[in-house]
Amino acid sequence: MTQSDAPCLALPADLLAAEEAMLQAALAAVGSGDGQRWSASLRFEGLRLLPVAVRLARALIAAGQDLLMVWPDAGAAALARRDAEDLKEVILDFNQLKRAESDVPDTRLLLAVNPSPADYEEFQALCENHAGVVLMLNGRLEDAAVGIGSVARERRKGFVASWQQAYWLQPLEGGALMRCFPDDWRLYRQDPDGYRQLEVLPERPDPDTTAALLAGEDPDSIKQQLSGVDRFLDGLRN
Repeated sequence: MTQSDAPCLALPADLLAAEEAMLQAALAAVGSGDGQRWSASLRFEGLRLLPVAVRLARALIAAGQDLLMVWPDAGAAALARRDAEDLKEVILDFNQLKRAESDVPDTRLLLAVNPSPADYEEFQALCENHAGVVLMLNGRLEDAAVGIGSVARERRKGFVASWQQAYWLQPLEGGALMRCFPDDWRLYRQDPDGYRQLEVLPERPDPDTTAALLAGEDPDSIKQQLSGVDRFLDGLRN
C-alpha cells in the first residue's frame, strides 16, 4: 500500500472523510481495468443519500470522469436535478436511460444510485447493455423474501456475483466493517478509548463470523455448530 491509499488505513472520522475515502477507492477501482461493475456503500442508518450522491458525482467529474447519474424512478431523478442544476444534463431515471439506448456503445461511467430488489431485472438489463463501467452507490440487489430457493441461487451465481466492492463502510454493534479498494476488508472493534483494528480479511465476512470475531470467539467453531444445527433440521425435514 502507498501513501495515496492513506484514506484506507483508518476508519474515517466523519461522513465527509468517508466520502473522500469512497471517492478515492472508486477512482482506483474504475481505473484498475479489473472489472466493469463496482459497488460503493455507506451503510449508515438514516443517511440522506441524495446529497452524498450529488457530491460523489461532482467529485468524479472533477477527477476527469465522463458520467451519467441514473436513479431507479423518475421522482428521485427529478429531485436530483432540482438539487443539482449543474448536473441536470447527466441525470436520468432508468426508463429515460433505456429509451436513450442506441447502437453506438456508451462508455461513460454509469453512477447508479440506490437500486433495490424491485429494480433487479430492469437494472440487470441496463447494466448488460452498457458498454462502460457501472458504479453502484448504496445498491441492494438481494431480497430477503427470495433469499432461498432456485431464484435466489441463480441471482447469486449470475448478476449479483458480477459485482466487486470498491468501498464499504458499516457501523456495527461494538465495531465497524470497512473495505477500501485495493485494500482488504478490515474489521474494527470499538474499545473505550476508540476503534481498534481487529482483523484483516480477504473477503467480506458473513454476519456470524463478524459477530464471533467481535465477541472474541472462534468463528470456525461457531460455523461448525451452525452446520450441525442445519444438518439436524434437514434430518427433521426428511
